[in-house]
Amino acid sequence: MLQGVSVLVAGAGLAGLTAARDLVAMGAAVTVIDPRERVGGRISTIRNGFHSGQHAEAGADLIDDVHTELRQLVESLGLKLVQILKHGWAYARRDENGIVRRVPRDEAHGWERLAGALAPLIERYNLAERRWESPIVQAMARQSIAQWLESSHADAELRVSAAGLRGFFLADPDELSLIAIVDEFSTDDTPIAPKTFRVVGGNDQIATALAAPLGDRLRLNTELVALSQRGPRVRASLKHKRQTQQLTCDYVVCTLPASVLRRIPITPALPSQQHEAIATLKYGRATKSLLQFSSRFWKVPGQPSAYGSGLPFGATWDANEEQRGKPAILTLLAGGSASDATQEAVGREGAPALVRQLEWLGSQRAQLLAAHHVSWEADPYARGGYAFFDPAFAPELRRWLAQPCGRIFFAGEHTSLRWQGYMNGAVESGRRAAAEIAAAHALGSVAPRA
Repeated sequence: MLQGVSVLVAGAGLAGLTAARDLVAMGAAVTVIDPRERVGGRISTIRNGFHSGQHAEAGADLIDDVHTELRQLVESLGLKLVQILKHGWAYARRDENGIVRRVPRDEAHGWERLAGALAPLIERYNLAERRWESPIVQAMARQSIAQWLESSHADAELRVSAAGLRGFFLADPDELSLIAIVDEFSTDDTPIAPKTFRVVGGNDQIATALAAPLGDRLRLNTELVALSQRGPRVRASLKHKRQTQQLTCDYVVCTLPASVLRRIPITPALPSQQHEAIATLKYGRATKSLLQFSSRFWKVPGQPSAYGSGLPFGATWDANEEQRGKPAILTLLAGGSASDATQEAVGREGAPALVRQLEWLGSQRAQLLAAHHVSWEADPYARGGYAFFDPAFAPELRRWLAQPCGRIFFAGEHTSLRWQGYMNGAVESGRRAAAEIAAAHALGSVAPRA
């Protein structure tokens, strides 16, 4: 189907590696580049520094049962999934005395109350058939969640629940557009999935399994610095160490986050709408802390081992319940301003500052053995955890994030309509970009510049 066709894939995360896999299967001559020393992008399994050979996910972690494309990919690679967090999620919040307590699941109605309060907006969203170019959506998108809470005279409980969303969207209520949560709550799938999985042995095995067949067609430590379309070919300027070289190909699949892509010159320039969409898309601040303790002090039979919160440490869950050994690792995901607070606390006092914030969970009953922290906004090849939509982002521009431009095609979680922010979105978008190239080539032309 694509014999004799050359394709450069920029980015060796899930989107790029999945696109490469499909393109190779169609006969294309594929080159995959990535500026990192490893594959996987925002999948990052930490294996060094933990006792008893344990590991944990510093990047993308949880796989939901509704992530069909991702689960099928994992199975096709011969990897296995293990169900985790079987008792679901609960909530941690301060009581009237300021003491942090666990809120039992039957008393934690945050998601349900948010869904109920959003019901009239969801109805209008569905009337617009979920089209982001609709004036209905544009009116919602201009509001932040904080503004909506204020205008709807939300009570304290609803505001606390909304604050907890920063562990999900990586943005605070005053940063996040109202349309983001309307869109999320408008489907049958709740933000907290009924079943959750991760890959046995580490999520990074997905990327390494996809990369293995590429051999020398994979070039790490290689950065895309410019793209130029001239006639039926694309010329890419690539930087490896201190040397720059040119690579000419028939098509390019660009899977770089918009936060990185907007720094790369493309000539001729992208259409103005596409340029604006890429330039204005925001990425959430996200600090992930992996704390290994001498025992799994948070485990209570029949009770959740995952907690959302609007508190400075963010959300927390069991990072390796499926692994053997007495030590155990707890994940803390601090999004938005919680990421700032976590970085400040760790910078000032180290990991013990976080341990003290977990005393409500019983951290005083165990010894801290190891700690690892990753702030994704400080990563030069990500510049954030994943994309989110703020009130300044024009919703009608969303479709432009995935719009092919000449011989350049785009993929990545930020281009996904249903699964933006998820590994599943990266996988689906990579497959979509590969199929778009095949379709454009079969037509004997390329996607028109709109």
